[in-house]
Amino acid sequence: MARRGLQIDLESMSCYICLDLLTDPVTITCGHSYCVDCINDHWDGEDQRRIYNCPQCRKAFIPRPFPKKNIMIASVVDDMKKTESQAAVSDHCYAGPEYVACDVCTGRKRKAVKSCLSCSVYYCGNHLQPHYDAPPLQRHKLVNPTNKLQENICSRHDEVMKIFCRTDQQCICYLCNIEEHKDHETVSAAAERAEKQKELQESRQQIHQRIQDQEKDVKLLQQEVEAINVSADKAVEDSEKIFTDLIRLLQERSSDVKQQIRSQQETEVSRVKDVQEKLEQEITELKRKDAELEQLSHTEDHIQFLLNYPSLPALSESTHSSSINIRPLRHFEDVTPAVSELRDKLQDILRDTWTNIELKVTEVDVLLSEPEESNRARCLKYSQKITLDPNTVHKNLVLSEGSRKVIFVNQEQSYPHHSDRFSDYYYQVLSRESLTGRCYWEVEWRGEGVNVAVSYKNINRAGRSDKCLFGFNNKSWSLYCDGNSYTFHHNNIVTPVPGPVSSRIGVYLDHRAGILCFYSISETPTLLHRVQTRFTQPLYAGIRLYYGSSAKFIKLK
Repeated sequence: MARRGLQIDLESMSCYICLDLLTDPVTITCGHSYCVDCINDHWDGEDQRRIYNCPQCRKAFIPRPFPKKNIMIASVVDDMKKTESQAAVSDHCYAGPEYVACDVCTGRKRKAVKSCLSCSVYYCGNHLQPHYDAPPLQRHKLVNPTNKLQENICSRHDEVMKIFCRTDQQCICYLCNIEEHKDHETVSAAAERAEKQKELQESRQQIHQRIQDQEKDVKLLQQEVEAINVSADKAVEDSEKIFTDLIRLLQERSSDVKQQIRSQQETEVSRVKDVQEKLEQEITELKRKDAELEQLSHTEDHIQFLLNYPSLPALSESTHSSSINIRPLRHFEDVTPAVSELRDKLQDILRDTWTNIELKVTEVDVLLSEPEESNRARCLKYSQKITLDPNTVHKNLVLSEGSRKVIFVNQEQSYPHHSDRFSDYYYQVLSRESLTGRCYWEVEWRGEGVNVAVSYKNINRAGRSDKCLFGFNNKSWSLYCDGNSYTFHHNNIVTPVPGPVSSRIGVYLDHRAGILCFYSISETPTLLHRVQTRFTQPLYAGIRLYYGSSAKFIKLK
C-alpha cells in the first residue's frame, strides 16, 4: 500500500508536458504546475495567437501570465529524489514518447524491456517476470521491443504469423495455411529464417569482400593520384628548365648577332673613314697646287713665267679613287633575312614537335580501365562540342547555326583566300577543335549522302588527288553514308559496313588508345565499325557533302 501511495505521489509530482518529475516547478493562475522551461516553451509557441492556454485544463489567459515558483512542490520533489523509489525513476523506467510502453501497465506506463512474439505483447521488467518464472511461458520467444510488433499479426485472422509461404513469398498464420495457402509450399518462419540467414551471411561476405577490394582500389587510386601529381609537377619543372635554357640560348644568340654586327660596323666605318681622311688631305694638296698654278698663269713677264714653270711639281696620280666604284652596295641588309630564316625554321620545328609534345601530354596511362566504347551511354560522358572552321570550308558549302551545320549550294560563295581552305573538286570542311583524349559527337545528315570523317590537319587542301579526299590517304578515316548502306574508307581501302541505316551517326574517339568507332543512332544504337590504330597527331572532325546534302553536329546533353 505504501508503494501504491508513493506511485500516486510520483504522478502528482510529474509535469503534464514532459511526463517527468517537475524541474524548477512553477504554478500558473489556474493552479496547475509545470516545469518552468516546459510551460515557457509551450507558451512561446502561442505568441502569434496572443492567447495562452493551460495544457491541462485548457483555460485561456490574456495577456500571457507570469508563472510563479511553487516552493512547496519544489521541496516535495527534492525529497522524492532522495528516496529509493525515485532512484528507480531516475533509471528512466517510465516510457516517454520515444519509447515503447508496456501493454500491461495501467496509469503511467513503464518502458517495455521485451516483446513476446508468442503473446504479441510488450512487457516492462515487472510484468515480464512471469515469463521467467512460469514453465509454460518460458517457451515463449522474447525479443527486444520494437514498434512493429503488430506487423506479426495476420490482418485477416488476427493470429500470430508463424508460417512462411514460399509459393507467394509471404508470412501467414496457421489459418491461412489451411485455407487459401492449403496447396502451397510452406515452412515454418524459423526454417525460412534459417535459409534466408544463410543467404544473408553469404551476401554480407560478398559485401565485405567487395568493401575490402574497393578499399584496396581506393588506396591504389590515391597512390595513383599522388603519382600523377608528382609526375606532372616534375614534368612542369623539367619543361620550365628546358624552355628557360632555350630562351637563354636564343638570348645569347641574339646578343652574339648584335655584337658581331656592331663589331663589323665599327671595322667598316673605320676603314671608310681612313680612306675618307686621305682623300680629304689629297683634295687640300690639290687645291694648294691649283692656287699656285693660277698665280703663275697671271704672270705678265714671259721670262718669269718660263723660269718658274719648270719648278712646279708634276701632278701625281690619285692612289684611292680607283678603288671606289659607283655600284649597288649591300651593307647589313642580308642579316635580317638570315635571322628571319632562323625564326621560320624554329617555327617549323616548334610546330612539328609541338604536336608530339601534345600527344605525349595526352598519352598519360593511369589505372582506370577504358570505357566500353560499344555503350553509347558511356560514350556520352565524353561529349565534345564541334564547330566547323570557316577557313577550311569549300566555296560550295555554307555554314549556319553557329558553324554547327553545313549545307551544299550550287553557287560558289565569295570566301576570302585561305591556305587551309578545301578547293577544287571535293566539298569538304574540318572542325575548329582539335581532338585528343576521349571525345564523342553525333552528326545528323540529309540528302544524297555524306562522309563523316576524322583527319589530321596537314591533309592536302587543293587538287583532285587522293591526298585531299577524306578516307583515301593515310591522314584521314571516313564513313560514307547514303540511304541504303555504309562503307568505311582509309588509305584508299574501301570496306563495306553492315548495319541499320540511320540519318544520325555517332563517333567515339579515344586518341591515346587509338580507338575510333562509328555508330548508327536510332532507338537502339548500333556499333557499325571499330578502328584500332595509332594516331600520331591531333585529329579534326570532317564532313564531305554531295549535291543537295547537309550535315549538322548535334548538341548533346
